Amino acid sequence: MTVHAIGDIHGELDKLRALHRRIAALSGEDALIVHLGDLIDRGPDSRGVVEYLMQGQAQGRNWVVLKGNHDRFLPRFLAEPEWMDPALNTRRHWATHEGIGAAATLRSYGVDPGLRGAALHRAALGAIPVEHVDWLAGLPAFWRHPLALFVHAGIRPGVDIAAQTEQDMLWIRQPFLDDRRDHGVLVVHGHTPVRQVEHHGNRLNIDTGAVFGRQLSAVRIAAEGVGLVGENGVVPLRPIAPEPGISPHSAP
Repeated sequence: MTVHAIGDIHGELDKLRALHRRIAALSGEDALIVHLGDLIDRGPDSRGVVEYLMQGQAQGRNWVVLKGNHDRFLPRFLAEPEWMDPALNTRRHWATHEGIGAAATLRSYGVDPGLRGAALHRAALGAIPVEHVDWLAGLPAFWRHPLALFVHAGIRPGVDIAAQTEQDMLWIRQPFLDDRRDHGVLVVHGHTPVRQVEHHGNRLNIDTGAVFGRQLSAVRIAAEGVGLVGENGVVPLRPIAPEPGISPHSAP
């Protein structure tokens, strides 16, 4: 019944490999690990992360990989070069939006991010393996385990999982982050960076901003409780006591 989860990776292949080694030392090489998406963009080796996770799954590793909002950009750009995600309120394109981090992804595939328009699209089509594109496009938006629901950003509170939209599961912050109700299952998510893993009782945020110079975090969830995977073992995590009248989060 034990399951592990890893937060947003963003091209940080070395951190991902190190965390896998740590989990294997604690729980064995066949440990069940869920990766919560945002595999690419911003960090140094998006291509390496995709290849590593694809190869691991092909070799029979007990790995679940979910889709994050960043993982949707690249396949959509290659299929529809003018497409812009409606969740981006800046209405800027993935390839030119500095905050999204497309340039790092393109460089990892040997594509010059300084190219523009049709030239950039042609170069990307020629350099990025179709197997990578299809794999990213086909990643599931959520995964259900008897102990938890795993999803990149969160869920729309009060809506059955079967009726959730991919847009919410990949992008939602409020009202999910501020909702204290029991969702019927612990929701394990990333997407909104925090300084350290936060256990709010009904949800568990494990995106600790690895691409911003901080650690890549993992948790172990078992029947006896939730723990942070540390250098010297698993450290128990208990829910944060909410302060009356104060939101648990102000999302960046």
